[in-house]
Amino acid sequence: MASFFQSLVLLAFSYLIIPQLIITINALAVKPVDTTLGFVSLPLNLSYYHIQRPYDVPLNQRYSFIHGVHKCWVSQQTNLTFLPVKLNLGYASGIWQFEGHGYVPNGTSGVNIMQVFGATPPRATTLMLSVQWVSGVLQHGSSPSAKHLQRWFKLNVIHDVDAAKLKVYIDGYLKLEAKGRAGTSHAFKCGVYAQFNDSYYMESRWKHLKVLRKCD
Repeated sequence: MASFFQSLVLLAFSYLIIPQLIITINALAVKPVDTTLGFVSLPLNLSYYHIQRPYDVPLNQRYSFIHGVHKCWVSQQTNLTFLPVKLNLGYASGIWQFEGHGYVPNGTSGVNIMQVFGATPPRATTLMLSVQWVSGVLQHGSSPSAKHLQRWFKLNVIHDVDAAKLKVYIDGYLKLEAKGRAGTSHAFKCGVYAQFNDSYYMESRWKHLKVLRKCD
């Protein structure tokens, strides 16, 4: 069955622009690296989380936090296409990093699961990472792989605001380097946000969320 050959495709694209960069399956690093070296983890508790959701839908119908796991879900049935968790540790300069362990259930497709919010208008977002369904198989780049099947993966996104550069790591391997989009302020988001050819039901789960800043 196709579902047994599921893997992630992460697409980086600017706001309202067709995807420009596809993260390749081949890691640019020979071995996984510790991206947090030289960074300090900032205090982060539930008071820093802002759950963005439709105003007329109760929170417990779109989000749960159980045993340390944030679960976000939406469906086309209710015409609700977004539910991101915004980490309210905004920044405008320096080098910042998002770290989190993500999980995307089988069948979820056409959905943004993480973004670096903020950019120079008319764009609103610097980076968006999405899961896409390709030919009945979720792929990572151009090669099908079962290694991401129904398992947790670690995602690290480093944003060097002043140098206008971003790096995306999966399980410690560098997968993408992209240019920044300027903007006066930024914040990290994760969850579900419908994009192109979105599936009927969309869900992502997150745990061990961190926001880190480069030490001076």
